[in-house]
Amino acid sequence: MDPRRELLRHIVATIAYRGGKAVRDAPPSFAAFRPGDRSRTAAEILAHMGDLFDWALSIVKGAQAWHNSPPRAWDEEVARFFDALGALDAYLASDAALGCTPDKLIQGALADALTHIGQLAMMRRLADCPIRGENYFVADISIGNVGPNQAAPRREFD
Repeated sequence: MDPRRELLRHIVATIAYRGGKAVRDAPPSFAAFRPGDRSRTAAEILAHMGDLFDWALSIVKGAQAWHNSPPRAWDEEVARFFDALGALDAYLASDAALGCTPDKLIQGALADALTHIGQLAMMRRLADCPIRGENYFVADISIGNVGPNQAAPRREFD
């Protein structure tokens, strides 16, 4: 495999791992949590992330298209998050041409998604339903594992 695509796929798997942790076992009330009057709700952020991955897929296919999706029920948005990651990963795993350079995909949609995962993790703490910190350097992140079933954390902390 092309090492650039392999790196992109590793970043997508990292997003699935970290994002999965941020959304897993969130209480139903978390979807509507908003840390401030002018901020997005958790569900709005997750819907935006689904839009990011749909956009990233359109970019790598060479026909950039953006859509603003209204948030769905939390479980539906979680499923959409993983489905959109899966579609992007499948394209990156194929032999199809990339419609952009890897650096542009990283600095755009992929980095933006990591920012939003951090927001969700912080919002979990503010909403009094925190996730545990983790040493992600030792996490078992595997290229191609972009679904909800992620490896158990190897080293968490409070």
